[in-house]
Amino acid sequence: MTRDDFRRQADMVRAIPLEVVLTSWGAVRDRRDKSQWRTPRGPLSVTGTKFFNWHTHHGGGGAIDLVIHLGGGDARQAIVWLWRHLGHHVAQVNPIAATKVDADSASRLNATSGSASSSSRSAPPGRENVGDPTRPAPCRQLLLPTASLANLPKVRRYLIQHRGLSATILAPLIDQGKLYADARANAVFLMVAGKPNRPIGAELRGTGDRVWRGLASGSRKNAGYFWVGKPGSKQIVLCESAIDAISCFQLHRQLDGGQLPRECICISTAGVRPDSPWLRPLLDAGYEIYCGFDADEPGDAAGRQMITRHPSIQRLTPPEHDWNDALINRCQ
Repeated sequence: MTRDDFRRQADMVRAIPLEVVLTSWGAVRDRRDKSQWRTPRGPLSVTGTKFFNWHTHHGGGGAIDLVIHLGGGDARQAIVWLWRHLGHHVAQVNPIAATKVDADSASRLNATSGSASSSSRSAPPGRENVGDPTRPAPCRQLLLPTASLANLPKVRRYLIQHRGLSATILAPLIDQGKLYADARANAVFLMVAGKPNRPIGAELRGTGDRVWRGLASGSRKNAGYFWVGKPGSKQIVLCESAIDAISCFQLHRQLDGGQLPRECICISTAGVRPDSPWLRPLLDAGYEIYCGFDADEPGDAAGRQMITRHPSIQRLTPPEHDWNDALINRCQ
C-alpha cells in the first residue's frame, strides 16, 4: 500500500460516525441526554465528530482518535480496526471513494498490524464447527473474571428486580456457567464457540448505581457469542447484548402466537454488528434468522446492511427501544 493509499483510507474511516464506533465498543447511550455515552474509559460527551472524556479530561475528533482513546494503540492499529470492523460504513457514506482502496491494499495494511489467526466456531448446539477470523488486533490472552459466589445473590437480584429477567431462565444459565458474578459484582455472560462451548470471551454488565458494560480482556466477538434458548429451534434472533437476548427469549416464551415460536434461540452480537463472520455459516445451516437490533438509528442502519448482504434475514424490531425495555414495560 502506498502512502497515498494509506492517507486515503485514513480519511475514509475517520469519517465513520462516532455513535457507530461507540456502539461497536459496547458503550451505552444515556437515554435522557443523547450526547452522553457510558464507556469502560468513563463518560464521554459527543458533539458531531468531537468527543470529550470527563474522567480523563481528554478529547479528540474523528473515529480514529476515538478508537485510540478507547482501546489504546496507535493510529495505524486504529485504522486497521475501523476498516475491518466498520468498513461497510465507509462504502455507505462514500461509495465512490471506498472503491479506490482495493482488497489487496487493505490486506497489506491489515498485515502490518499483526496477522489474525483463525478460531473454531459453530452454530448453536448440534451444528458443525466453522473456522472464522479473530479480531484484527494481535490476539490477547483471554482473561475471564474470577467467579465470586458471594456476589452472585446481588447479581441475581439486579437481573430479576431491575431488569425483569425470569429466575427460571437465569437458573440454568448459572448452573451451566454461562452466567456468573465476578469480584466486582458484575454480571458475566460467557461467550462461547464450537460444540464444546469453548469460552472465547464474556460480556460484562455492572450491577451498581453506575450503568456500565464492557467485554472481558481478550474477548473475540468474531469467534463466538452468548446465546440462550432451545438448541433444537430453527429460529434465531440477533440482539445487541446478553440482557437483550435473554429478554427477547423471555418475551417470546410469554407470547401466544406472533412472528416467532415460543421456543427460539437468541444470540447477542455484543454491539451493533451487521455481518459477524459466524452469520453466514448459520444461514447455510438452514437457520431462519431475524435481526432484533434496537429500535434506533444505529440498529435500523445495521439491520438494513445485514438484510442487503443476506436477503433471507428479516427485521424484527423491538416494541420498545430494546428488548429489555419491552420486557420491563410488559411486567409493569
